[in-house]
Amino acid sequence: MEIWINPACSKCRGALSLLDAEGADYTVRRYLEDVPAPDEIRAVLDRLGLEPWDITRTQEAVAKELGLKEWARDAAARDTWIEALAAHPKLIQRPIITADDGTAVVARSEEAVRDALGRG
Repeated sequence: MEIWINPACSKCRGALSLLDAEGADYTVRRYLEDVPAPDEIRAVLDRLGLEPWDITRTQEAVAKELGLKEWARDAAARDTWIEALAAHPKLIQRPIITADDGTAVVARSEEAVRDALGRG
């Protein structure tokens, strides 16, 4: 199990605390420093069953600078969104936990973290 975090994020710290309390075996990826490549983002999106705009933090300053709210949200625009997430990792919603069973969750709640734990 791997968790993508921003250490400054309270939701990330909460997820880590819960994982630790449950004795989970996981690795931490500080995705702002160890930026995921576009192919890694695609793989996580597939595991999440989501599209890139579903995991984009549209309230970030860079999102506003890029005008993301006006971007198309369709198959033709998918790669453009993924490239933007790779170029500006701060836009990636956090934390994301990739479970050992091949799935992933956006773990912003205790329930979502527990869901990931149940997947192994």
